[in-house]
Amino acid sequence: MKKRAKTGKTVKMIIAVIHDHDAADLMEALTTSGFQATKMASTGGFLREGNTTFIIGSDEGHVEEVLDIIRKNCEARKKTVAPMSPVANSLEGYYSFPMEIKIGGATVFIIDVEQFIKM
Repeated sequence: MKKRAKTGKTVKMIIAVIHDHDAADLMEALTTSGFQATKMASTGGFLREGNTTFIIGSDEGHVEEVLDIIRKNCEARKKTVAPMSPVANSLEGYYSFPMEIKIGGATVFIIDVEQFIKM
């Protein structure tokens, strides 16, 4: 397996927040391409549905490859959600009619890594 992030090289940390339904396919695609990722459960704000957050370390030269893998495996799609009723005096997130919303896709952050050490 190729190493996609090596000690001493310029490394980027890619944080990708994706829909739970895309997580298994994305992990498979990343590992097949030689990238290592840490996968964490997270929760979205609006629908309070499950998300998965990936942390991926990559040499600077492979960032576009990671982004392409994310694009191919985390496509946005539409979903119709049923009305929610207000709960316990809170109108936060309340809507009274079915709504068509966009789910899926990815929110990606790319961060410079000051130091990368693998022990």
